[in-house]
Amino acid sequence: MGRLSLFRKAKEVGVVTESYPFRPAEVPEGFRGRPVIDHDKCIGCGTCTRVCPANAVTMHDEEGYRIVRMFWGRCIFCARCADSCPEGAITMTKEFELTADDPEELVQEVRLKMAQCPVCGAYFDTERRIKRTIEMMKRRGIKVDEGKMRRCPKHRR
Repeated sequence: MGRLSLFRKAKEVGVVTESYPFRPAEVPEGFRGRPVIDHDKCIGCGTCTRVCPANAVTMHDEEGYRIVRMFWGRCIFCARCADSCPEGAITMTKEFELTADDPEELVQEVRLKMAQCPVCGAYFDTERRIKRTIEMMKRRGIKVDEGKMRRCPKHRR
């Protein structure tokens, strides 16, 4: 194939390159980008930490707070955390370009206040999770002693 025929073929086909760096890439419907935790919905149950195969979501308790930490640098965008969240607090965005000079820019933290046992003073669960459990039990017609529910498992009996 000669050069002239190559130019003719190129003219017939037209422009096939993407203008990606200058215009955002269009992502298809159902595309899984960066997961985001909605602070107002999260109850700190830890389901997302148990199902994450990349260990991108971690959780620890510190000074009366439960901290749920998502590190997008480890995330493989599998959406297991979003699928398993009982409250629907994690959603997958269409954002996939994650670059940062500082690794801390790739972190989202959710701090949830923990409940303190009135008997021994130990922190044992988040306030939101206890409140959610009480609401669910009441909706199902189960008699709830809220005083006992606010105690740690050791002193609940």
